[in-house]
Amino acid sequence: MTHFPHQITSWFTAQGWDVHPHQRAVFENAHERSVLLIAPTGGGKTMAGFLPTLAELLHNQQTGLHTVYVSPLKALTADIQRNLLKPIEFLGLDIRVEDRTGDTSQTTKRRQRVDPPHILLTTPESLALLLSYEEAPKIFATVRRVIIDEAHALSESKRGDQLMLALSRLQAISPQMSRIALSATVDQPEALAAEIAPSPAQTKVIFADPGPAPDIRMLTSENRVPWSGGGGRHAIPDILDEISRHQTTLIFHNTRAQAEIFFHHLWMANEDDLPIGIHHGSLSKSARAKVEQAMVNGQMRAIVCTGSLDLGIDWGNVDLVIQVGAPKNIKRLVQRIGRANHRYNAPSKAIIVPANQFEVVECIAALDAVRDSALDGTAKAAGPLDVLCQHILVRACSSPFDANDLFEEVTTAGAYKGLDRKAFDDCLNFCATGGYALRAYDKWKRLRQDDHGNWSLRDPRTAAIIRMNIGTIQDTDTLKVKMRGGGQPLGEVEEAFAASLTPGDTFLIGGKIVRYDALKELTVQVSSSASKSPKVAVFNGTKFATSLQLSEGILKILNNPERADLPKKSKEWLKLQAQFSKIPQAAELLVESFEHDGRQHNCLYGFAGRNAQQTLGLLLTHRMERTGLAPLGFVATDYATLIWGLERVEDWSNLLSDTNLRSDLEGWLAGNTVMKRTFRSVATISGLIERNSPQQRKSGKQATFSSDILYDTLRKYDPEHLLLRMTRSEAVAGLVDFGRIEEMLHRTKGAIRHMHLERVSPLAAPLLLEAGKIPIHGEGRARLEEREAEKLLRAAGLG
Repeated sequence: MTHFPHQITSWFTAQGWDVHPHQRAVFENAHERSVLLIAPTGGGKTMAGFLPTLAELLHNQQTGLHTVYVSPLKALTADIQRNLLKPIEFLGLDIRVEDRTGDTSQTTKRRQRVDPPHILLTTPESLALLLSYEEAPKIFATVRRVIIDEAHALSESKRGDQLMLALSRLQAISPQMSRIALSATVDQPEALAAEIAPSPAQTKVIFADPGPAPDIRMLTSENRVPWSGGGGRHAIPDILDEISRHQTTLIFHNTRAQAEIFFHHLWMANEDDLPIGIHHGSLSKSARAKVEQAMVNGQMRAIVCTGSLDLGIDWGNVDLVIQVGAPKNIKRLVQRIGRANHRYNAPSKAIIVPANQFEVVECIAALDAVRDSALDGTAKAAGPLDVLCQHILVRACSSPFDANDLFEEVTTAGAYKGLDRKAFDDCLNFCATGGYALRAYDKWKRLRQDDHGNWSLRDPRTAAIIRMNIGTIQDTDTLKVKMRGGGQPLGEVEEAFAASLTPGDTFLIGGKIVRYDALKELTVQVSSSASKSPKVAVFNGTKFATSLQLSEGILKILNNPERADLPKKSKEWLKLQAQFSKIPQAAELLVESFEHDGRQHNCLYGFAGRNAQQTLGLLLTHRMERTGLAPLGFVATDYATLIWGLERVEDWSNLLSDTNLRSDLEGWLAGNTVMKRTFRSVATISGLIERNSPQQRKSGKQATFSSDILYDTLRKYDPEHLLLRMTRSEAVAGLVDFGRIEEMLHRTKGAIRHMHLERVSPLAAPLLLEAGKIPIHGEGRARLEEREAEKLLRAAGLG
């Protein structure tokens, strides 16, 4: 195709649109093996991806599957199907567009394996499932194109690795297939382009006009901004005022629990009865669908939400985005800002609301980054081996395979391009035997090699179980919440939270206060409550850590306290800090020591993010305990770690030495629940543990029990087992962010500024108010109990 079809131009004209230059550029480069389009939200990216397909089907009514569209959200496929049917009907094309997700009926799924549509809209998990069937070569033989939507979002998780492996298989079935990836926010376009292309092909990168800069500002409330906490409750009157002056406002929060609390207080203050809803992943599908439809119909003035509304669904006339709490990540903020004025060349409007005084500085740093288009990001790691193990099992479900062929295939895919043969063979051996310590058990002997050297399933009946467990998303162990007397579920809460409830306890879900009555048949039964002070459901929503790029920006602002856009209260705070202590610097680690409430306190300003600062607290208190410094506890934020104990610490250089720091961490992790939780995830993805079976789904407790036994067994008998190696690597890199501690130590090069203060410093004071304090049960606690006992005996005249 060299000429843009006039029929498609006519459809654009009928909508009152022009074909954008980047849409035409994608069309003109459709012959490339791989194309990446980077365009702002509302720029018609999805339509750009489909234009070559519509033109080809306009001139050649082929039979069979032509284009596979992959998105990270099931809801997005339904939205795309609605929008795609409009030009198809206008052009009079006799083609079928169908989705295949977890919501697709079994009847449709069975029919698609025999008679696939021309255009299939799916998710990474459903695509992998389709590729596991014997019919896969026939289904996908005619595929000409794959469209990957929201490519940046997929790339950041194991779902992206799963997709790239699936595409390597798809490319082997249909060598003529090309790829078009679509993205709005990319920090490293070259890296994403390299990931998308099938090796050794290159990706053609197309940049759209970024459009006007967003209209974004920080809220300056007349109410006092608190020193700690993350709720943003102080700004509710201001936010209600903004809602009343706009059509539809999205109010983003970083966690589900914060969203529930904020929605409750917002509703209580909503004296004008504005129609306001709540939307997050723990609510029931019907509750989310009700809010979504009301948004499309223009019946909602505001929606309190989380990441469930981050990605590219166009939900009606949203003209304002409010981010409550520091965004923690610039890319996420840009993505959320793009939800407002979802039109090309229309500036998005957004307001950031700092939840506490320290977040004022972070919000200003985020505004700087957005204005400078300085997106944050980290380098893509090597492809995870648990996902590769799952892919090997999925491949075996389809048909026998040659190991050499499969190795060549997977090394064309994304983060697996640098995979060495030994790592591949280790994964193959694990799939075949379970590994050294488990090879005696038939349960884990899933593959066999025939006389011709080809690998296949040892027992074809295991294919059903493998298919039931495909995917990399690890479900939280949740229980449905229902009103007594029946009705649709309100949503879900974690098992651990449900176990903490006693009859009469109240909690928030879907903006409603409910009273816990009983747990019956794995369902939390509740009834309505008139309580105004609920016990909040601790949803498992992600707790984001401030990115390294934002941390750098915060340090720059701290060292420039006279900035015109820094509020007066913040300037006074930093001036006091400089007067009584020091302002933290990027090139050194500031440690403040002071006595407070009869305890010795030490505050370390690492600016490494919450997970890393918490890990630093664990490592340092472990070292302090070994050296008799009697720590009692610590608390961590994104910026600092505060440790308190009985003894004054004089020398921090040895405590902060990077010598044996990694081995100290691994020693602490080995028997810790963090490591066991990571092992459970790795074991589930790789296929060692089956959450789903034809009989029933294992509860969270059952799965945890199984994984804990396996973890302890492997640690004892096979400490270098493939899954344990994966677990150690993931726990260190992911859950505890150890790499950020190493980066902090490298950045400061051993320079420690130790300040002995007569009182708590202005920067340290908010940490004393933080929730989430972690006690240390060691020598310090025992000595403290002895002191209290002596004090009590003396008071009783017995001392």
